[in-house]
Amino acid sequence: MLLSWIMMKLMDPSMDEAMTKMLTEDYADNPFLMVTVTEKLSPRAMIEAAMRAEAGKELTRPLGSPVVLSPWDKILLNPRQLFQLPTPDYTQIGMKTVIGPKAKKPLQLEMPIMITGMSYGGSLSLPIKVALAKGAAIVGTSTNTGESAVTDEERGAARFLIGQYHRGGQLSGQEQLQQLDAIEIQLGQGAWGGAVDSTMKAEKIGNHLRKAWHLEQGQDATVYARMPGKSTTQDYITMINDMKAQYDVPIGVKIAGTDYIENELAVIAQTQADYIVVDGSEGGTAVANPTLQDNVGLPTFHTLVRTVDWLVKNDMRDRFTVIIAGGLTTPGHFLKALALGADAVYIGTIALLAALHTQMTKALPQAPPSQMLLYTGKLTDKLNVDLAANHLANFLTSCKTEMQLAVQAVGKKSVRELNRSDVVTVEKDLAKFANIRYAGSHREDS
Repeated sequence: MLLSWIMMKLMDPSMDEAMTKMLTEDYADNPFLMVTVTEKLSPRAMIEAAMRAEAGKELTRPLGSPVVLSPWDKILLNPRQLFQLPTPDYTQIGMKTVIGPKAKKPLQLEMPIMITGMSYGGSLSLPIKVALAKGAAIVGTSTNTGESAVTDEERGAARFLIGQYHRGGQLSGQEQLQQLDAIEIQLGQGAWGGAVDSTMKAEKIGNHLRKAWHLEQGQDATVYARMPGKSTTQDYITMINDMKAQYDVPIGVKIAGTDYIENELAVIAQTQADYIVVDGSEGGTAVANPTLQDNVGLPTFHTLVRTVDWLVKNDMRDRFTVIIAGGLTTPGHFLKALALGADAVYIGTIALLAALHTQMTKALPQAPPSQMLLYTGKLTDKLNVDLAANHLANFLTSCKTEMQLAVQAVGKKSVRELNRSDVVTVEKDLAKFANIRYAGSHREDS
């Protein structure tokens, strides 16, 4: 009590002076000016301006853009109660998912939620990559190498491992490709605004990573905007078809969402690929700059709707498995994406946070939790891998159960039965765009 009284007495003159200045001085000499400036510019813009002023180079912002334009919360699922009855037993709701059903060796998963591509080295530390692989294995789903190589540690922990054949070349050659359960040809990423150059300097590459990437001492690692050696669209078509001819596992193509999405799909349609990954601008990343994250690309919702619509219009929907990625975080998001036409969803940032769970306290408040995840993080050795794996598995199991309950309410027997008749929106423009019902109009079939 005495200490509190002393502190109040000491602060009182300072507070009086500050209040008097704010209430009497002109704006030019008034500390309240910083409040109005913050309202105009936003705290994020001010802090990022300061970072740019300090560093004099492009920023790298982990975990993706704060700009979320996909209107998932304006779309609702449609339950049935009397004219059609709910499904009797939610535990029997089918959740199994097949990626590339026409491939010689389809990828068969226990749920339509998959761990997206997040690279060892370019993004994440090896411990968290192993934790993601173990957690996914527990529940029977897949994890993804991202723009990296196949490591013994990740391959050993994963039940199903998808590998990205990407623009940096670290994952290539039969020795690595034959270890995979699906091969994903990575031609773009939502959080990067598509495909741009990105270089990791040699001094940031540790011995284990250098060996995995087959780099010489002092050699930088670059992911290029184009696949090296590819200079035409036909080169890409030939590359995808050659990959399909060589391997029995599903072959996929990953691209970023863009207003040219139909043009991009028309090229993929000329290939023998088994699946397509479309990555919306709201996806996460470890090192993309804020300009690419916040200002380039197409939101996940619009990317998905236009992708499915184009495939349906051109009688190609059955040819390709469609996986949607980019800022999907809840079972509700996953269900709505499936109802709009996706076969499966990729998750990243939310999977990392679920895996960390209470281990965040090992970093907070002295450091952000990302320091336990990133390859360049200072606290990566603090991660309990098995605990993180179990927490991720719990998260995915919880999501699966909630999704089954929602599908029961809708009156379907499997997530594969969901379609656009199972959703409704409160926005007229969304209803028209996505060809779903507008909640403000009466049903003509009632």
